[in-house]
Amino acid sequence: MANSKFEYVKNFEQPDNLLLNTWIVVRIDGRGFTKFSSKYGFEKPNDRRALDLMNAAAQAVMYEIPEVTIAYGISDEYSFVFHKSCTLFERRSSKLVTTIVSTFSSYYIHLWSTYFPDTPLSPPLPSFDGRAVCYPSVQNLRDYMSWRQVDCHINNLYNTTFWALIQKGGMGNLEAEELLKGTYAADKNEILFSKFDINYNNEPEIYKKGSVLFRGYELVDPATHNAAAEADSLAEPVQQSKNQTENDKKRRAKARIVIEHLDIIKDEFWDRRPWLLSNKPGKVPKET
Repeated sequence: MANSKFEYVKNFEQPDNLLLNTWIVVRIDGRGFTKFSSKYGFEKPNDRRALDLMNAAAQAVMYEIPEVTIAYGISDEYSFVFHKSCTLFERRSSKLVTTIVSTFSSYYIHLWSTYFPDTPLSPPLPSFDGRAVCYPSVQNLRDYMSWRQVDCHINNLYNTTFWALIQKGGMGNLEAEELLKGTYAADKNEILFSKFDINYNNEPEIYKKGSVLFRGYELVDPATHNAAAEADSLAEPVQQSKNQTENDKKRRAKARIVIEHLDIIKDEFWDRRPWLLSNKPGKVPKET
């Protein structure tokens, strides 16, 4: 690039590198989605079309950016996890966040008509904001993911009860809020069952647990590895040969990114999928 007298403005740029040897989570949220969901008549308490659209956009992001190891989504938010050894964009926060946000937003708009064929988009168009946070250990990362799934359950139980009181019980918003003030999970379950014959346990898993996306390799016996300990002991990215790097890339490309609605708080989810913590591709299942 040619030098000029105006080049001094580069000195105003500040470094935004994320900490080395940490897990990076880029979390995005819909901007103004309360008004947006009202404008397009999203069903309450959950609109399956809207959730499937979020999942499809997140799946597209993972295909476009193979460095994302796992993603988790609820409502109008999604968390994308990068392994601690990832060096994408030299771990620059602005690059990672803007890439995830722009890619997700583009696919959300592109796929809209697939899930809402009778409701064309009009300005203001949907958009998302994002932030990047570093987590130093596997336990920190898992606690973050657990926090989001617990939030999913708490919010969904409240919303399911709130909207049942309004839609089935004929209450107004303020009346339903007042009734639920100070209630516990058991109270909400009792209201749903006794008043509306709704067993919350039978609600769709996507509403209760959210959606988790990952590459669908063959499940592994937990006794054959300790991926968490190995990940925590990693002080710097493992140096691989060019051939090994290319082979890993090909294996990731062959893997199908699955969308599941599973418990990610218990050990079993992580123990049977060591590739989520090791960053080493697993074995692609044989096609049946």
